Amino acid sequence: MPFFSVVIPLYNKENYIEATVKSVLNQSFADFELLIINDASTDASLEKVIGLASAKVKIIKHSKNKGLSATRNTGISAASAQYITFLDADDTWDSNFLATIANLIQEFPEANLFATHYLEIYSKSVALKPKSPIQKNDPFIVANFFEASLNQPIYCPSSLCVHKIVLESVGNYNEQITFAEDVDFNIRANLTFQLAYAPKSLVHYNMFSENKITTSSVKNKVIPNLDSYEKDTKGNPSLKRYLDFHRYIFAKMYKMEKDKQTYQKLKKAIAKDPFVSGLNPSQRLLLIAPRKLLLFVQYLKQYLVKKGYRITTY
Repeated sequence: MPFFSVVIPLYNKENYIEATVKSVLNQSFADFELLIINDASTDASLEKVIGLASAKVKIIKHSKNKGLSATRNTGISAASAQYITFLDADDTWDSNFLATIANLIQEFPEANLFATHYLEIYSKSVALKPKSPIQKNDPFIVANFFEASLNQPIYCPSSLCVHKIVLESVGNYNEQITFAEDVDFNIRANLTFQLAYAPKSLVHYNMFSENKITTSSVKNKVIPNLDSYEKDTKGNPSLKRYLDFHRYIFAKMYKMEKDKQTYQKLKKAIAKDPFVSGLNPSQRLLLIAPRKLLLFVQYLKQYLVKKGYRITTY
């Protein structure tokens, strides 16, 4: 039995998948199996990896496209290791990523979630470290994931490892959700289990490829049901702020998509008291700003970030 099962969901990433797979095969910690789940790609993605199949690399094919959550779940079902790591098909790992996760597992036996920091890749020449409240350099147990992730997440989907006990307890990825699936899973997992964290940026998180939240549309998508977690906010104010922050993010996107009904529903659920919602004055202003202003701000942010400059309300 391998120590890690590495799950790569693959759909139409022919320009990235070879580098992604290579970053796994070049890991300094070699006790792993690699599961590539092809979700009925229509480009040359499958052809790029088909020749890599071996005892260590298994390719599983969906006969029809099922979506990201279902593809990850297929990998989870096929995994033979107790520790499962996820790597999106357009991201890459530093060669010491798995070794660092293995060290976290050994150092923090009380944890069942393990993650590292990451770099956001906007172009071949622009890589930015996400803004984080964490000032530590050494690995530690995160006391409050929701508080630490109120701005940008402290880990990305490709820098997370979970013990199988997490999935058995809180469930797999919700296959009904087609946008921000990770937000829903992160809430369930971090409500119940401890997270061991290494502040090293060991993942290159590709922000300019297809299907990223920074460039995707929410039109005709299903977002997480944040209201279902309101019951868990009693005595947990940081979770309430986490929920309201994501309502703020989604509400702006729906306004830009001209979906006023969903925008109003999300806006109404945000606490009016800024000390409860956690939204700062700039965020509260953008929440009620005209659609044209939001579109301009979005364009400006995307333009500047590709030049290496990040403007944010965080």
